[in-house]
Amino acid sequence: QVELAEICTKSERYIGTEGGGMDQSISFLAEEGTAKLIEFSPLRATDVRLPSGATFVIANSCVEMNKAATSHYNIRVMECRLATKILSKSKGLEWRKMLRLHDVQTKLGVSLEEMLTIVEEVLHPEPYSAEEICKCLGISLEELHSQILSQNMQDVSTFKLYQRAKHVYSEAARVLEFQKICSEAPANALQLLGELMKQSHISCREMYECSCPELDRLVDICLQFGAIGSRLTGAGWGGCTVSMVPTDKLNTFLKNVKKAYYQTDGQRLAVENNSLFATKPGRGALVFVEA
Repeated sequence: QVELAEICTKSERYIGTEGGGMDQSISFLAEEGTAKLIEFSPLRATDVRLPSGATFVIANSCVEMNKAATSHYNIRVMECRLATKILSKSKGLEWRKMLRLHDVQTKLGVSLEEMLTIVEEVLHPEPYSAEEICKCLGISLEELHSQILSQNMQDVSTFKLYQRAKHVYSEAARVLEFQKICSEAPANALQLLGELMKQSHISCREMYECSCPELDRLVDICLQFGAIGSRLTGAGWGGCTVSMVPTDKLNTFLKNVKKAYYQTDGQRLAVENNSLFATKPGRGALVFVEA
């Protein structure tokens, strides 16, 4: 399963999408009854037992975004890569070899919270021009375009490095905090997890800018009608939200969200039955070996 997940990840990059490996990994490594904490280099998955009393609900915004046919996704990856290089250089690391924000944290041996402090110290919120990036790295514009920027990024003139780095490190911290809460299971676990989901969506919307008006409205509707937490899920710019809903309020929640989001729009109404549903951790793809 691990090998197949890695092959699928490489296949997506082969067609030009600078994707991660989350979807591919959970598709193969998922097990019934448990969520998974997925980590990379090497790829591994750890069981996360979700608290009782809540159900996760998927809601389709009915907005579609083909991430392979647009530059939104690849620009974010490149912005993270450029932030990695500037952060690395500021700390005296071999910045030319550094590709991922995670690499900076690993090399420095610091916590995610400390990395957020470093981001505040090193990067500024205003967008960076290509010329400013060159000045920070001590390279020519020609080297930036030939050695760092991918072929489909050559026409991009400004890059938001502070926002992307801040989102990545804070989101990683939220993931680990989510796992910790699930493990320790305090009395107010559901409220704590819901708050993390809310913070995650705000960061996706404002720092990574991968939401869209429909997703934001759907998250607001889900929270309005009883979700403890709600956020976009997947690549963003469309697709679905995931909400955590008290199990005893599930039926009322589904009824109200249908009325508020789907039944007010003819196009959404046409796909209503397949767009909103409760879910639980299930088994991933199976590999059948002939005897």
